Amino acid sequence: MEFYRWNTSLLVTCALGIIVTLSCSVTYGANILVVPFEGSHWVNMRVLVKELRRHGNNITVLHSSTSWYIKKEPDLYQSLVVQVHGSKGLMEEADGIQTLVQNSLAISNPNIPLWTFLRLHFQLTVFMHEAHLWLRRLTCSIFENKALLKQIADANFDLILADPVLYAGPMLAYYFNIPLVYNVRWMTAEGAHFFAAPSPPSYVPALKSQLTDKMSFYQRVQNVLQHFLQLGVFEFVINPLYGDLCQQYLGRDTNINMVLRKADVWLIRIDFVLEFPRPTMPNFVYIGGFQCQPPKPLDEELQMFVDSSGEHGIVVMSLGTLIDTLSLDLTMKIAEALAQIPQNVIWRHNGDIPPNTGNNTLIAKWIPQNDLLGHAKTRAFISHGGTNGLYEAIYHGVPVVGLPLFYDQFDNMVKLETRGAAKVVNVASLQSSDLVWALNEVINNSTYRENMQKLSLLHRDQPESPMDRAIFWIEYTARHKGAAQLRSESYKFPWYVYYSVDVIMFLGSITLIIVLLIVFTMKKLFVLLKRKEKVQ
Repeated sequence: MEFYRWNTSLLVTCALGIIVTLSCSVTYGANILVVPFEGSHWVNMRVLVKELRRHGNNITVLHSSTSWYIKKEPDLYQSLVVQVHGSKGLMEEADGIQTLVQNSLAISNPNIPLWTFLRLHFQLTVFMHEAHLWLRRLTCSIFENKALLKQIADANFDLILADPVLYAGPMLAYYFNIPLVYNVRWMTAEGAHFFAAPSPPSYVPALKSQLTDKMSFYQRVQNVLQHFLQLGVFEFVINPLYGDLCQQYLGRDTNINMVLRKADVWLIRIDFVLEFPRPTMPNFVYIGGFQCQPPKPLDEELQMFVDSSGEHGIVVMSLGTLIDTLSLDLTMKIAEALAQIPQNVIWRHNGDIPPNTGNNTLIAKWIPQNDLLGHAKTRAFISHGGTNGLYEAIYHGVPVVGLPLFYDQFDNMVKLETRGAAKVVNVASLQSSDLVWALNEVINNSTYRENMQKLSLLHRDQPESPMDRAIFWIEYTARHKGAAQLRSESYKFPWYVYYSVDVIMFLGSITLIIVLLIVFTMKKLFVLLKRKEKVQ
């Protein structure tokens, strides 16, 4: 009897243990190497890193000693620091972000003379070339550091999570044969889709074209030219900088196009509530707005300022992480406009405070942007058109006044304006009255808020959150040692094979030969018939 009771107790204990085990969620703690890019790219990459760490993954971040945003955070991740000697940093080496902004704004002026347009485009291309020269030196520093490479090899990483703007991440994944996942919005000279998915220029706007998916004939001509311009920059300005590195470190049969396209999964930071419909690929996962979340309560001082706005509410303004300062002339025009509206304004600005700042304007070096956009009193968001901020505005249903400054920001604002949820102001010719008019239009015309709230409803109506989707596919790729079944083999093709130029030339040659043979035969027959007639 005693044995029976002991045996029964053992069975009950085992059963309880099995139930407890089954009730616990099974997690896969992957060992992940993160190779990020700077600025706002790191801001959203860090959000992913934080969530991956919360899921029990072990994270290591590789960054340079001159990084401006990426710092050591031992509680969140381990750091592998690449010492870059004799260099101040990316932006200092490439003449600074201010030059980029000034030239981009000048190019956006529709009345710019052709020669000036070409000169400024050349200067922007030079800027991009110099930026990649710095990134090339960083890549060389990584591959020439044998101790660092051994440290990476010994760590037995399950996966590399990279931003493909920095080519070192994809090259390390190829070198160590580690599964590769991108956190990406655009490549250096093109959108990610153009690089790895079919992109018919008849209805897919090229990066920086400021076009929609409904183009006239002349716009399609412009779009094709813009696409080939971007492709030319990539193939003839950027690619040659890395050709010898691929040959030296990765093998003679490699090239940078093959290395970049070999990623297993592309986490693309877009949602088609904002983007225009277009062809895609099985290994493209859309995570636009993954960083968005319900607002947290504001601190006491900020809440008091918001409450003091009364029934008029507040306007939030931020021009992103890269733009620390603007020219005093421009900030004074903005301050003059903000002082004329009845709303209180919270402005993220890291430069000198304009002397004409109104009593209704609070200027801060940092603001809780997501929490402010989610506040019930927020009436509008003044933004440069960065992806992170726009998706937060969409998530919270706040209409936007756009002040695009450079790169894809003009395209982003065109898409939102096309949806009827934003007004865009040309910063190159900005007058205070322009900004006042745009703010009054967006705040007082209920159509803008209604359209943005429709986008918000569509964006939120998903079977899973963008963040859950991102984490699943990262861990999926780590668990299965890659996702080759989703990746097209086209990454191995040179451009003439991808576009079937060789096949077209072959078939064209065969057709030409057949036509020539027919013509030659007909000519011979004609001559023979002529001779026969003469004989008769």
